[in-house]
This record gives sequence, C-alpha cells and structure tokens, in this order.
Amino acid sequence: MGETIGTAAAVFAGTNIDDIVILTVLFLTSRAGGALRPRHIVAGQYAGIAALVAVSAVAALGLAAVPDRWAGLLGLVPFGMGVWGLAGLLRKGGDDGGPEPVASGPFAVAGVTIANGADNISVYTPLFRTIGPGAVAVTAAVFAALVAVWCAAASWLGSHRRVIALVERSGRWLVPVVFMVIGAVIVAQSMIP
Repeated sequence: MGETIGTAAAVFAGTNIDDIVILTVLFLTSRAGGALRPRHIVAGQYAGIAALVAVSAVAALGLAAVPDRWAGLLGLVPFGMGVWGLAGLLRKGGDDGGPEPVASGPFAVAGVTIANGADNISVYTPLFRTIGPGAVAVTAAVFAALVAVWCAAASWLGSHRRVIALVERSGRWLVPVVFMVIGAVIVAQSMIP
C-alpha cells in the first residue's frame, strides 16, 4: 500500500508540474479581479483530472488483451515525450515562448487541464494497465488528495511573482526529465517477472 501511494504521488507530481504553472497563473488572474474565482479553479482542476483518470482507466482496460510484458512497453511513450521535450528545449534554448492559457470559469479550467493532459494519459494508461484494480483505486484517491495540495500550492505561489518566475524556469526542464524517469520505471516494472 505504501509503495502504491508513493508511486501515485510521484506520477501525479511528474505529470502535473506544468499544471502548477498554469494554476498559479489562474490564481494570479483571480486575484487581479477577473471573473475567475478560486472555487472555479479548484472545481475545474478536479473535473479535468477526473476526466483524464477516467480516459486512462478505460484505455488501460482496452489493453487487457495485451500481455503485461508488452503493455509495459507503453512506458516508452512518456519516455519518448520526455526525450522529445528535452530536445526541443535544447534546440530553443529553454524558452518555448508559449502563451499561458486564460480561463473564465470551472468548465474552461477543466478544458485547459484536459487539453494539457495528453502527457497525463500517456503515463496513467500504462500505469493503470500494469497495476491491479485495488491499486488503481488507491492511485485515484491519492490523485484526488494531491489536486487539493496542487491548488493550495498554486494559490500560495500565485501571490509571489518571484516564485512564479522560478517555477516557470525550472518546470520547463524538469517536466521532460520526470517523463523520462516515469517511462523508464514503467518499462522496467513490466520486465520484472
């Protein structure tokens, strides 16, 4: 149980580093007097993560006909995404220049979370495929608890502009590296008899 909780926490953190930057910007927007309220951000983040978990669970069930050893090779997807992201950062010098999304209500926040969640699905699907139903339930519960932690951290960060710059700067490099590690762990776990 402890290993499942630890793995779930690491996977959530690794796949949602980019979300904390987005959430921080959204909380900054809400503090600036926009239509977006903190409750909208929290509700939208929960809805978005729930949708990503549901899609991943359904996709993992679809892989039930595939032997575990082969399903574990899906870990190459997040690993490849990490390599691709790191190569892109090196090519661009670490600045992706992309604008931060702006949302105006809980549905918009959920949409941003889902749109930003391809990486989540690519990691959650092989993970859910290689662990049992009980571990999936524990993982989903850990994710739910960590959404609250993420929102609280982003709210706090949203009140400190220097911290925002630091998270944006390190987050761009950290996300690809974490994906590579997660992918390697998924592949390695599938090879263990």
